[in-house]
Amino acid sequence: MGKVTSLVYCDRTDIGCRRSSNQDAKAVLPANPTQFRLRGWFFMVADGMGAHAAGELASAMAADRVPKIYEERSQFSPPLALRLSLEQVNAEINAKGESGFEFRGMGTTCTTLVLLPRGAIVGHIGDSRCYRIRGRKIEQLSRDHSLVWELESAGGMSREQAAEAAPKNIITRSMGPHPTVEVDLEGPFPVNAGDVFLLCSDGLSGQVADNEIGLLAAELEPQEATSALIGLALVRGAPDNVTVVVARAGEEEASKTSRMNEAWPLSEDATTNQRQAHQSWIALAVAGACLLAALMFNPQSMLTKEACLASETVWAICLFGSIAALMAAIAALLFAFSGFLVRPSRGRMLNPGEFLGKGPYRHDDCTPTEQLMERILASVEHSAEHLPPPDRDRTLSIVARARQQSAAGSFHEAVTAAAEAIAIHTHAIEASRSDETIRTSGHAPPAPHDPA
Repeated sequence: MGKVTSLVYCDRTDIGCRRSSNQDAKAVLPANPTQFRLRGWFFMVADGMGAHAAGELASAMAADRVPKIYEERSQFSPPLALRLSLEQVNAEINAKGESGFEFRGMGTTCTTLVLLPRGAIVGHIGDSRCYRIRGRKIEQLSRDHSLVWELESAGGMSREQAAEAAPKNIITRSMGPHPTVEVDLEGPFPVNAGDVFLLCSDGLSGQVADNEIGLLAAELEPQEATSALIGLALVRGAPDNVTVVVARAGEEEASKTSRMNEAWPLSEDATTNQRQAHQSWIALAVAGACLLAALMFNPQSMLTKEACLASETVWAICLFGSIAALMAAIAALLFAFSGFLVRPSRGRMLNPGEFLGKGPYRHDDCTPTEQLMERILASVEHSAEHLPPPDRDRTLSIVARARQQSAAGSFHEAVTAAAEAIAIHTHAIEASRSDETIRTSGHAPPAPHDPA
């Protein structure tokens, strides 16, 4: 967990209930106020695919290399630097995959979020997700690159029909299997103070519904929300690794757009063109300064005439200074006009007020209700049956209290109580992983509960 400027975030990953290794990875590149203006906050989640070692290596490479390359490419606009970093790491993972049979076909999803003064940018490959929770609404800012999503969007099926028609683990785009990859860029989405952004692997989104994610992320602090979300996935069986990053923006991260903002180049040609235009304007300013200096040093000017008449040395210095300044002005003018007249193709630019992609792609109401709370509490209550008696009794007591608070309309207190009950289950699972005596003393680890 960390805090710099006014943003608060927490990131966690968990192996889940049925996997022998964790193929998920995550990364955070914090920003101080100066860095925030230049490159923003950087968050990332990756979910590896392939044989045991290959998938774990692919996601680890993504988590290590993508933020580093993004930071190194500071000469490019944030969306261009983000795309180039994802494309380069894709090529690196592909090269590793081709280097040996044990790595063949290795790959990973990669979902990144960059929070900047102009808004939030999402760079995305695969089916890990990026959400924004604002008030009582949760929005999915990224598009799943999965067969289920394609059947829903292109095949005209409902979400439920698509989920029944195809396995949910078949993804249509990932980082690594091929030398090149198409990167989705979305945004910049406006950021308000209090907005919560959430990145997760499908280990969370496959077990916890969007409105449940939105409820817990909105009502709890990032650290508590992250623990509760992973814990709820564990309560429901967590058949996959679970990774969650929750970041809440403060006043200093709220979007500050202005017509004075420069357009963002979206290609290297456009970046070169913009840099050359900047250099031409600088050269024009230098030419103006040199012309002014030439006039000032002219022996016949009002400023130097009297001194030049009194001394031949001063006269010579002023004459040669005036000539040198004039020649410098001519050279600067030639450089400036050559830049203005001989310019490469402009390339694609993202002007202030324009947006990349088509997100948000989905939205859901996460207003707290008794029905929404009951879905969470029922899962926790069912899982409590498999806890040791002291933990079970304490969990059931907390669930009963949460139901009373929910019925009375005290939803924040109900969510807080639910998180407390979820934590008991989480601690029991963590203890069962680390304490060998639990496995041999006749007390089985808490059984997972799949949601209805």
